[in-house]
Amino acid sequence: MAKESIKQQWLLIVISTVAAIGGFLFGYNTAVVSGAILYIKKQYAVSLLQEELVIGILSLGAVCGALSGGPLCDKLGRKTAVLLSSIIFFFTSIGLSYSNSVTDMIIWRFVIGIAIGIASTTAPLYIAELAPRYVRGALVSINQLAITIGILASYFIGFLAVESQSWRMMFGVSAIPAAIQFIIMCFFPESPRHLTRIGKRKKALAILEKFRGSTRDAELEIQHIKKMIGQKEPSWSELFVKKMAPALCAGVGLSIIQAITGINTVIYYAPTIFQFAGFATAKEALLVTIWVGVINVLMTFVAIFLLDKLGRKPLLYLSLGGMIISLIVLGFVFLQKDITIYVSIICQISLFIYIASFAYGLGPVGWLINSEIYPLYIRGRAMGISVCMNWVTNFIVTTTFLHIINLLGKSGTFWLYAVIGVISFIFIQKKVPETKAKSLEEIEDFWKK
Repeated sequence: MAKESIKQQWLLIVISTVAAIGGFLFGYNTAVVSGAILYIKKQYAVSLLQEELVIGILSLGAVCGALSGGPLCDKLGRKTAVLLSSIIFFFTSIGLSYSNSVTDMIIWRFVIGIAIGIASTTAPLYIAELAPRYVRGALVSINQLAITIGILASYFIGFLAVESQSWRMMFGVSAIPAAIQFIIMCFFPESPRHLTRIGKRKKALAILEKFRGSTRDAELEIQHIKKMIGQKEPSWSELFVKKMAPALCAGVGLSIIQAITGINTVIYYAPTIFQFAGFATAKEALLVTIWVGVINVLMTFVAIFLLDKLGRKPLLYLSLGGMIISLIVLGFVFLQKDITIYVSIICQISLFIYIASFAYGLGPVGWLINSEIYPLYIRGRAMGISVCMNWVTNFIVTTTFLHIINLLGKSGTFWLYAVIGVISFIFIQKKVPETKAKSLEEIEDFWKK
């Protein structure tokens, strides 16, 4: 196979980056509430249940978005689904900024969750289907990098809003990247695999010729895609046949593990956790939380560098190992009755290690493997189911976090996540395949064998 030219490589990076703005909006809108809720509680009388709903209802909306995103991908195309998500992001960001009650916020957070569900299904899929096999891991992980940058941006905006306490500005600013994505994305091509599936082979070939090292490589890829497609039409029932079980088990299992090991409790409740650890003011807690976002971004760069070199599973093992150890240490930290400066420092370090471990492994690899392992004819729906289960788990974890702390205590809660991490490690060892340097069609053929 001929190597892609520098121009082709940069074009793929630009397209992947713009598609990944959906990931930025995903990260920003999930995490911005962690700072905004501190100011919302000052303006409105917010009960514990309302607080959990304002934070967690987004996950329930994302479930609906993921379920609809899969069929939209298969019927309308990957690009069209990305454009639709950017439209929803734009209008719901404005709607949130004009909310006049906690109920309004809960409704708009649910709707923006729909956009996140669609974006988290379609963006990785669009990038994966356009990317050459040997850089697919790096390019798809740009979406995860964008998620982490979105989270960091939300923390930074929250810190800037300390004086004004303007939670409306914090919500409304995300309309800008949504508009930028929609405008630029209109000029990009559709996924060649989707075009081939719906019978537009010549158009798909023309697109692949722009992104592959030679015309021969593009033609071979089209032939391989056509061979794997067959004449099947996508339907939900196709997901639940016996031959789909191993792939669906691996993908859905990874999606659940991403959420059930507690990552979103750290992302959503980071300022609250730091207040538990002795940071008395909102400003102090938000300042330390920014470092959580910085580490998240930096370690995702590490993932992009290593994914196509080291492989998917080694990173998953290293990632879960670091997360488990840091959760155990956090549990011991919160056993201390007196919150001293040393306890606060250990808490910070443990949370930094936890977020770093997730960022270079479980975060990007979970989305990447889910974009790789399903047959083309059903890929959109299968990806939708996996993303849906991620958000169902996310909703359960984030809306029960404060109640579990009341039930098990802070230490018991973090130890519970550590035990789940050990179970997850075993699952990955037994059920998740290595997909490094394999074409999407080779991975599909692997399940048949």
